[in-house]
Amino acid sequence: MLEKFHAFVMDEQGVTAIEYGLIAALIAVAVIAVVTTIGTRLNEAFQSICTKLNNNTACT
Repeated sequence: MLEKFHAFVMDEQGVTAIEYGLIAALIAVAVIAVVTTIGTRLNEAFQSICTKLNNNTACT
């Protein structure tokens, strides 16, 4: 019984899978943050262009 417990504790396969899962989750969070920021800035840029093209009247 003690040998099986020791083998379970020393097994690193599950740890590797969890590490890859955490790395994938962190990458996903970073991608979402970057895309959100870029989307907001692009929206602001297009709104500015639209306003200038429409003689300073607001765009929807």
